[in-house]
Amino acid sequence: MCPASSLAHVNPPNPRSTANDDIVPSSEVSKAAYELASALLPPAILNHSVRVYLLAVKLAERSDSMYVRDQTKRDLLFAACILHDVGTTEQCNGPLRFEVEGADAASKLLREHGISAEEAHQVWMAITLHTSPHIAERINELCCLVRMAVLLDFGKGLDKLEDAADYRISIEQKFDRMGIEKVLGDAVVQQAVKNPEKAPAASWPNNLYKTYLQDPNNQGVNEGF
Repeated sequence: MCPASSLAHVNPPNPRSTANDDIVPSSEVSKAAYELASALLPPAILNHSVRVYLLAVKLAERSDSMYVRDQTKRDLLFAACILHDVGTTEQCNGPLRFEVEGADAASKLLREHGISAEEAHQVWMAITLHTSPHIAERINELCCLVRMAVLLDFGKGLDKLEDAADYRISIEQKFDRMGIEKVLGDAVVQQAVKNPEKAPAASWPNNLYKTYLQDPNNQGVNEGF
């Protein structure tokens, strides 16, 4: 079971992967979510998660969304973004695909900090579905924001956000990409190699795993990414 509270940092602070107080919401639950993410995630995935949050905020601001107007909703958005890949870590490496394991950890943390079961489930859905094209976009606003922000960080759907390309460059100067495509792809594959059931058919982890099996000696970015 992935830990969800009282964690010490497992890596020394990295100036290219540390969000400041202007980024992390001031609430205890958001601070706890960031503590969990920064304790478990390697710098490349932590940076990616911070960028996803910043992009999601930009998307939400464009539509004057409740996820930027309401503090509780903003906490949910932050938790969903900062923890959406925590299931790729060894500490959260349970029997299910990484999206589900990460969602379970996020939901547990939120419930421990007084978030209602209904709101925690909204975050759970946003994390479990963030690799599910055409589904996450139509479930609810939170799922859509997280999904679209993830795509934006990987250079997809830039036409959905005005000045998205310039904004991506600006945040990457603060939160370097650090080879995120390879780091994240390898993390998902490594779990599937040990337990193929974590890469079920017709899933993004399965795309990565099948591609790896075709060329296990590839040292570059997994072509299934």
